[in-house]
Amino acid sequence: MDVSCSALLDGALRERREEMSKAGQKVLDEALQLGLSERAELAAELLASLDGAPDEDAEAAWAAEVERRAARARSGEDPGKPWADVRDAAKDALSKR
Repeated sequence: MDVSCSALLDGALRERREEMSKAGQKVLDEALQLGLSERAELAAELLASLDGAPDEDAEAAWAAEVERRAARARSGEDPGKPWADVRDAAKDALSKR
């Protein structure tokens, strides 16, 4: 698939591309020649690189929270809610956005 960046970008986006370094433009042009799945993987990796190092405290906190919730569910302390109720509440909340 022969796709030029200019064909994909217009207006302000094209102006931003022109501000990119020559090296950046070259990388972008080469990336746009990749197949869909490779471009998606590359984009995901680039976006992930913007996040920096993972917060290990947050990871540990989430793991502890998952364990706490699982223990409550297994003990019967928190019986949960029927899927239909949860689904309907989510649909209702989304329709109000």
